[in-house]
Amino acid sequence: MDEGSEPHKLYEDALAMILGTLFVALGMLIYGKTMLLVGGMAGMALLLQYVTDTGFWLIFFLINVPFYALALRRMGWRFTLRTFVSVLLVSVFSRLTASWVDFSLLDPVYATVIGSALSGTGLLMLFRHKTGLGGVNILAIILQETWGVRAGYVQLAIDLAILAAACFVLTTTHLALSVLGAMIVNMILAINHKPGRYRGVSAA
Repeated sequence: MDEGSEPHKLYEDALAMILGTLFVALGMLIYGKTMLLVGGMAGMALLLQYVTDTGFWLIFFLINVPFYALALRRMGWRFTLRTFVSVLLVSVFSRLTASWVDFSLLDPVYATVIGSALSGTGLLMLFRHKTGLGGVNILAIILQETWGVRAGYVQLAIDLAILAAACFVLTTTHLALSVLGAMIVNMILAINHKPGRYRGVSAA
């Protein structure tokens, strides 16, 4: 813990986890409604949803399972438990949000901006409370804490690779908007999650 820094209290971690996952779930609903794609495990889950017509919430939960072993070995059981809970909450909230929110009109450009802003802000909240959403987030956090490589830049590189795989599924317009959305998400993280900028830490 940095000298002079004040650890987050348990209720602060819990509130950040709930709000962060709600933001991400709403962002993914907006993306799913407009046939857009984001990076990371969420992007892979969306892509598989479009191809298989299986619910995002179920796919997202299942594809994150193998990454818990990496998190447990490199980040500890507390981080792994928080990550598992966060992934579970995104899955549950994604399932529930579809019955809470409906859109009669949703412009794809607006959906790109607001969906990625919601997702990026939600991820930022989770990162600052020592958790993530599995998969790419785990790798990004490990690389930042081990080598000082910004989490946002790591995610951007991986996200673009995932978006490239979507060329056979999305239209050119939707693919271009998805790239824009990935850039917005990761710039939010790159600008706001620099090492040493934020000194809040979780007690556990």
